[in-house]
Amino acid sequence: MSLNSSNPDTLLSQLEAVKSLFDAGHAPRVAKLLAQLSRLELSDPQHLIRFHECLLFLRAFPHIPSHLPRIERLLNTFHARTEKLPARGVDMSVFDDFDTAGIAGTTMQDTLSFDVARWLVHRIPRNVEIAWDDYWDDYQSERARGSTWPRFMPLLEEDADVEANIPWQRWLDAARGRQTALPWLLDRFAQLALPPRQQAELYDSLHIPIRWRLENLKLCRTRNWARPRRFYFHDAPLIQRSEVSLAQELVRPAPKLEKLSFAAGESVMRAIREIMVVRYRELYGTTLGDPRSVIRADLGRGVIMHFWGLPPHRRLPLRAYLAGYTLKNGVPINYVEAIGLCEWIEVGFNTFYTYRQGETAWIYAQALRCMCALTGATTVSIYPYQIGQNKDEAIESGAFWFYRKLGFSSGSRDLQRLCEREEKRISPDPKYRTPARTLKRLAQAHMFYELQKSPSRRAVEQSRRAVEERPFQGREKPRQEQPGFSPGAAESSPWASFSTRNLGLLINRRMAREFGGDGEKIRRASTASVSRALSIDLNRWTPAQRQALENWSLVLAQITGVQSWTPAEKNQLVKIVRAKCAPDEMIYLKQTQRHLRLRAELLRLGSSGVPI
Repeated sequence: MSLNSSNPDTLLSQLEAVKSLFDAGHAPRVAKLLAQLSRLELSDPQHLIRFHECLLFLRAFPHIPSHLPRIERLLNTFHARTEKLPARGVDMSVFDDFDTAGIAGTTMQDTLSFDVARWLVHRIPRNVEIAWDDYWDDYQSERARGSTWPRFMPLLEEDADVEANIPWQRWLDAARGRQTALPWLLDRFAQLALPPRQQAELYDSLHIPIRWRLENLKLCRTRNWARPRRFYFHDAPLIQRSEVSLAQELVRPAPKLEKLSFAAGESVMRAIREIMVVRYRELYGTTLGDPRSVIRADLGRGVIMHFWGLPPHRRLPLRAYLAGYTLKNGVPINYVEAIGLCEWIEVGFNTFYTYRQGETAWIYAQALRCMCALTGATTVSIYPYQIGQNKDEAIESGAFWFYRKLGFSSGSRDLQRLCEREEKRISPDPKYRTPARTLKRLAQAHMFYELQKSPSRRAVEQSRRAVEERPFQGREKPRQEQPGFSPGAAESSPWASFSTRNLGLLINRRMAREFGGDGEKIRRASTASVSRALSIDLNRWTPAQRQALENWSLVLAQITGVQSWTPAEKNQLVKIVRAKCAPDEMIYLKQTQRHLRLRAELLRLGSSGVPI
């Protein structure tokens, strides 16, 4: 194909085709295309976006060292291209697409959580403001203001409680004086005599839209990369999904995991907040991660992964949480999270749009290697949302087959049979594509991958029998399996129908039945009965440990005969509860894996009988 064209669309198509080809001879083609495109004005927003994404991919997956200076110079000056567009009457909303937002020289707007809003105001104070034009006419927001703002503005209730057409901005301007509106409001919430979680809930109820200008800031997606310790240059074809064996990767020795200092962990937390905010994304663990828990793993091929947990006061009641992200040659290319109990973890993995042609399967395998090493997990499950449940993007990309070809199976026997029928259609006809309606059906259950080092079948069977052979004494029996679902190759995982949501609903039904729907009563009663059964002296427990006990007691109170467990089982259970608020939550998770009786009870109580 000729490289002499001056047509932007033609040149961009050529660059898109060659950027991920690393056989001999492609590096000069990339260099020539970059030189030609750098000289063009590119006034069409779509052309600019395509060029931008190519540059970021090439920065993450460079061919040769001589490409880097040009690529980095084009990215560092990209804002000059986008900033010219408004004067030409270009509609800038095209830059606000979910996958390609965050480009230098553009503006973003979103309703951010309290913690992210406070961080962003601190990070770029002169570039952040309330988007008043999208806020005042919202009736629900007006009601929230009337309920909340009087806490900060004396006598506002005299107006807000009885009058119409409240001049909200006049009240705010009078109260804030010379301070900027958003920082003033955020400071008022932070000063409330409430726990941090309640401060955040109150602020979030206002749904304040925030607008921030990226200009040429380092946090914009265009420049949100760093120089690695050493670059990895590709001189051979990228690793394809067909070349990745998850089974082989997961039996390799665990990667070297380096615990970072607090200062280095803080740097990682700042980085992930920047990475997420310019992509319109926010996860619980990326917003509230614990800098004291950050782990670094160098996986080779220019891939560095960071993982971390949650601080004790932000942890989930039962499951343990791990989050992370990947740098490829210093460029952030994805984020991950794992939420688990005992040997089971649910894994979320999202590769950013720009990098989905870049060794995604191999990088995913490395993420699992790290997470399984950190958590001790031997059962990995994938959320239905990841494979297309209420997510059209995953349907269009065929996400189900990405995981299936790596060895995952559906947690539903019926859906696994449907999968196998589709595989028979695909085998003789490589051009066959599974219809979207079939992919949507396949996305209605979790997918599972079982490592080959689960607890021994004999030990698990013994713990199961110990539970099933005891009388229920009036407790709710577990639901029977539904017709059409019985353990098989795909559903052999005991976690196929388990969910902590099932546990929660079971406890809430008990609360309604025995405590008149009073949450405080069931908590007090459960904590008292479990403390007696385990001979716990609460006077010797810290407030955080008491909170962990309160949460676990709600579950343990559902188990008949805890008081008759062996002393060793009781002591082990007490250690688990106390470990929930230890500095490293992974210690807690690994302890739950060793208490087979507790594991069996959790599965009994939390399994619905049908795959989730």
